[in-house]
Amino acid sequence: MENVRTEVLRGLAVNPSAPSDVLLRLLEPGAEASWLWLCLRTGGLPDDVADAILAHPDYRVREILTESWTADPAQRARLVDDPEVKVRRALAMGSEPFRGKAEPLPDAAYERLLSDPDSRVRAWTARSRSIPLRVLAGYADHADAEVRAAVTRAWDELPPPTRQALLADPAAEVRTAAALRVCHQDAARTDELLGELDGWERELVLRRCLLTRTTAERLVSSEDDGERGAVALNPSLPADLVDRLARDPEHEVRRAVSVRPELTEEQRAAIDYRVEPQERLTPLDWVRALPDDHEALRRCATSAHIWLRRSAAVHPRLPSDLVTRLAADDDFAVRLLTCEFQPSAPAEAVLGVFLEWKGITRGELLGKPQFPRRGLARYADHDDPALRVLAVHDPDAAPELIERLSRDQSGVLRSAAASDPRLSPERIEELLTDPGAARSAAANPVLPVEVMHRWLDTALG
Repeated sequence: MENVRTEVLRGLAVNPSAPSDVLLRLLEPGAEASWLWLCLRTGGLPDDVADAILAHPDYRVREILTESWTADPAQRARLVDDPEVKVRRALAMGSEPFRGKAEPLPDAAYERLLSDPDSRVRAWTARSRSIPLRVLAGYADHADAEVRAAVTRAWDELPPPTRQALLADPAAEVRTAAALRVCHQDAARTDELLGELDGWERELVLRRCLLTRTTAERLVSSEDDGERGAVALNPSLPADLVDRLARDPEHEVRRAVSVRPELTEEQRAAIDYRVEPQERLTPLDWVRALPDDHEALRRCATSAHIWLRRSAAVHPRLPSDLVTRLAADDDFAVRLLTCEFQPSAPAEAVLGVFLEWKGITRGELLGKPQFPRRGLARYADHDDPALRVLAVHDPDAAPELIERLSRDQSGVLRSAAASDPRLSPERIEELLTDPGAARSAAANPVLPVEVMHRWLDTALG
């Protein structure tokens, strides 16, 4: 029953119909399991509940609030002077939804955090993905080298004198960070970086930075397959060295060469490479950076090279005709990426990918606005419970069907049905005792408030 109790508390925390007096009870001792869910409520927190969290004596709930991407940034910003450093560090670091971006804090909050007495708070604030670059750009003369190094992320916002000062900064980490911003046009700095860096930073230099002829020849002759594979993507690599790597004995090197932007389809086809259907390949930066509806983007989307088509599928401004084309691609990964990243992906394509995909992002597809929900009741008797669950999402499904599905042998399906407002309040209350469906039942907006309080009376003693 302890598991059921925990699940009910978590469900109540996200129930859109739960009034403030219910939510405030979740801040009492014994309800700690609900805190994360409470802070991540869709639509944020009522002001009185936020006030209670901000004044809560247990720093852990305040820390959780700082990491909530659904909470009002102005509410979170009130924790900039929290007495517990762990809270301020969590606020500085922030948190983001999967494949999403958190709304930034008010400018004044970043200013306060960047002057915090704790060095980690200052550094983590500067490195936060949420801090606007225009704000970050104002701290190029910050006393902390870690902050100045992070300011280089706002390179395009910085005036030339400030850039030069960072390139000549007394701290090596700042000079290195600045050099990484200009090495694509400065071969001498590339050589310096290659002598200093290792790991992913070195690979970044190999892929992107301007190379001298001497350095390029040395790298192409390297015995390190990974080094040759990285430099194979470098845009400054001379044509004759590109040709040499196109005949490299290592397949991954040849495949890297095959996606260079200057190659024609015929030149790509002449390279001995392959892309297996199950292989995961990171979308190519140069493809994602192409202007929308650019001829080069169209060539990528229509290329015989699967890696180019997969990269085009995630382009943030892919023209609609190319979206339609890639949503019907022969390669499953191209279809999947198109449906995941393109808001205009055809509805039937999204459904088709959902039926075929077994990965962790399957639920993301079901949440797409264009997912075709009408008619999904036809899956109610499917052998696969993962497909039977589709019936719950049919807006025309009869309450009797939802009731039947709430008694399915599959816990996943009972859980999906338990959150459906077409269920009777009596059946929802029954499901509060079902370990597989208790959380969803507690989150059902039809659940009577008096039942919520009755359960809290029992759970919190």
